[in-house]
Amino acid sequence: MARFTALYETLEVTADCDEAALKKAYRRLAVKFHPDKNPGDKTAEEKFKQISHAYEILSNPDKRKIYDEYGEEGLNNRGGGGFSSNPFDIFNDLFGGGGGGNPFESFFGGGGGRPRNPNAPMRGADLRYNLEITLQEAFSGINRKIEFKRAGLCQECHGSGCARGTHPEPCKRCGGRGQVGISQGFFTMMQDCPSCRGKGSTIPKKCPKCNGAGTISIPRSIELRIPAGVDTGTRMRVSNEGEPGRNGGPNGDLYIIIQIKEDANFEREDSDIYATLHIPFHLAALGGTIMIPTVQGQTELTIPAGTQNDDMLTLRGKGMPVFNHPGSWGSHHVKLIVDVPKKLSEEQKEALKAYAALFDVKNSNQANADKENADPNGFFQKAKDFFTK
Repeated sequence: MARFTALYETLEVTADCDEAALKKAYRRLAVKFHPDKNPGDKTAEEKFKQISHAYEILSNPDKRKIYDEYGEEGLNNRGGGGFSSNPFDIFNDLFGGGGGGNPFESFFGGGGGRPRNPNAPMRGADLRYNLEITLQEAFSGINRKIEFKRAGLCQECHGSGCARGTHPEPCKRCGGRGQVGISQGFFTMMQDCPSCRGKGSTIPKKCPKCNGAGTISIPRSIELRIPAGVDTGTRMRVSNEGEPGRNGGPNGDLYIIIQIKEDANFEREDSDIYATLHIPFHLAALGGTIMIPTVQGQTELTIPAGTQNDDMLTLRGKGMPVFNHPGSWGSHHVKLIVDVPKKLSEEQKEALKAYAALFDVKNSNQANADKENADPNGFFQKAKDFFTK
C-alpha cells in the first residue's frame, strides 16, 4: 500500500487502483474542469492543472513507484516533480488531438453540441528556459537574473493584427464560429477552422509591425532564487511568465529546467559526491591523515593502515544538501588510488630491500617485529621518512 495518497485523492481513486481506473478517473475530472468548459473560472483552471499533474505522475509506472514510497519530494530530488508537459498536452494526448483539432471540442462539439466560442478567454502557452549552473552554485543556492523573450501585445495594432483603418472580418469558411464539422460515419466531429485557425475571423490587411500576429517578441528579465540542492532535471515554475493568453485569458507559465555543469573534481549522484584521491603507498601501508577538497571545503580524511588500491572511504554529511530537506546532507565518497613510485633513490631502494627481507623472518621472531613496530625510530618510521623525502 502506498505511503502517500494526496495525488490519488486528487483523482478520486484509491492507491491500489489499476491503470484503467486512473485513466477513467482522469477523463471524467479533466472534462469536468477543463478551462474551455469553464471560461474565466480560475478555480476550475487550477483544479484542471492539479488533476493533470496527478495523472502525469501516477500514469508513469516509474514515477508512481517513487511517489508511493517517497512522495513528491522524492520525485523532486530525482528531477521528476512539476510538469514535464503542458497540462493541456496531457489532455490532448489522452483524448486524441490529431489533425490540428481541439480534442475537447471534438468530444463535445459533435451531434448538435454547442460549438466553442472563438472569442472566449484562452490560456497562453507555457515557456521553457534551460538554466545551466555550476555544482558549487547548486550546493550553496544562488540568485540569478535570467533574460528571455516572449510574445507581447503589438502596440501598433493593439493586438488585432490589422493595419490601421481596417478591422477583422468574420471567416467566410466557418461563418465566424471558429470551427468546422468533419463527417466520420454517423458522427460529425468538430475541429478548428483551417482558414482562421479557430479565431472565427480573418485579417483583410495585416499590421506591418506584427505581420498580423497581434503580438511581437519582447525582451523579459526576472530575478530567480535557485535553492540549494537542485540537480540536473529539477523543474521550477514561475507563474504567469509564459505567453500571453487570448481574448483576456491568463498567461501561461515559465518552467526553469536546471542543468548542472560537469565538474572537474567531483561526480554527483543525487545528494552524494564521488571523488578519486591518489595517495603514496607508504601512506596506504602505514595509515595517517590528509586534507582533501569537498564541496563543503577542505576536510581531514583518515587513511587506515593497510589501505588497498580502489578502497572507498566515506565522509557522511559532507556531500550536497538534500533538496527541499533543510539540514539534511549527502555523503562524500573517496575512491583511493595507491601510487607506486616509478623511480627510487638508492636510499629508498635499500629501505625497500630491508622491508622485503622481513618477509623471510619466521613467526618465532614475531617478538622482534613487535619491538621494531613499537620503536619510533624503527624500520617503519625510517621507511616513511625515506619515501616522503
